[in-house]
Amino acid sequence: MAVRKRSVSISGHRTSYSVEDAFQDALQALAEDDGLSLARLIARIDAEKPADSNLSSALRLYVLDAAIDGRLTGRAPRSASAPRPR
Repeated sequence: MAVRKRSVSISGHRTSYSVEDAFQDALQALAEDDGLSLARLIARIDAEKPADSNLSSALRLYVLDAAIDGRLTGRAPRSASAPRPR
């Protein structure tokens, strides 16, 4: 499962983050569920994260919290590169 670097515009400036495809898919599903663009969801997560944390970690933790809360059950599409459960 490779980590991919991605770019997004937040408040008019470009920034990048690195997450695995499964996290990207989950973020997209969560954004759609909330009626937001992916960029808007990422901007919100960025604004709410502690100042000393990095964006990639904050995004992964957001997805983890959503999964724990049950908001991802059957929602995020499995990316082609994600390992299949046995």
